[in-house]
Amino acid sequence: MAMKSSAEAVWEHDLVKGSGRVRLKSGVAPDLPVSWASRTEASNGKTSPEELLAAAHAVCYSMAFSAGLGRNGTPPDRLTVQAVATFDKVGDGWKVTVMELDVKGQVPKITRERFEELAKAAKDGCPISGALKGNVEIRLTTQLL
Repeated sequence: MAMKSSAEAVWEHDLVKGSGRVRLKSGVAPDLPVSWASRTEASNGKTSPEELLAAAHAVCYSMAFSAGLGRNGTPPDRLTVQAVATFDKVGDGWKVTVMELDVKGQVPKITRERFEELAKAAKDGCPISGALKGNVEIRLTTQLL
């Protein structure tokens, strides 16, 4: 059975001076304020679609990598994944151009080479990576602690 996840956004007024909010239908977080400035200048206590995309990718990737490490017989003690989405002007419009994933792992009984191999496989196998594939460059850096 397919799982459906949803969110709702409300926007008021024009793009530059207006603002909005996003509500996660799961209810795990309060309404999150958004603005054009939070996308293109500074967050100032507001989020952006790109920050939410980065959060989704960080979580998805950490799950995919953990699963691969487990199948390898080397489950992680801890994975810390930072995702950074770059939102940039391209031609006449705006685009998410790059997603940078930086993973640090505490994984007993694994070689650095195998850690990097499984990290790359997780990048390619993560469903959020799949959704971005062919449209957003995905970069990966790894560090075995």
